[in-house]
Amino acid sequence: MAEDKNIFFDSYELEQSDLADLADLFKVFGDATRISIMFALLKQELSVGDIAERLEMNASAISHQLRVLKQAKLIKSRREGKNIIYSLADEHVVTIIKQGVDHILE
Repeated sequence: MAEDKNIFFDSYELEQSDLADLADLFKVFGDATRISIMFALLKQELSVGDIAERLEMNASAISHQLRVLKQAKLIKSRREGKNIIYSLADEHVVTIIKQGVDHILE
């Protein structure tokens, strides 16, 4: 008899590949710079330069972290003239950040 390798939680059925994707998502949250960027984007949309200035980091380092966040679909971007403006991808991301803050402040 084959063992069922799927994981069930409420109405979700997750395969091993889904669990690996979820682990990858949480790895993205494992970097303080990326968390700081997302925290800054909670309040407003920002350009690379704006983020770099607020975090007192160089734009190159910020750009690298923005690529990681965008690959993970945690942020989105739009062009405004010569600038690229970044924002959080959706309310799911806001909820994850707020839940994380609530959890550590308990």
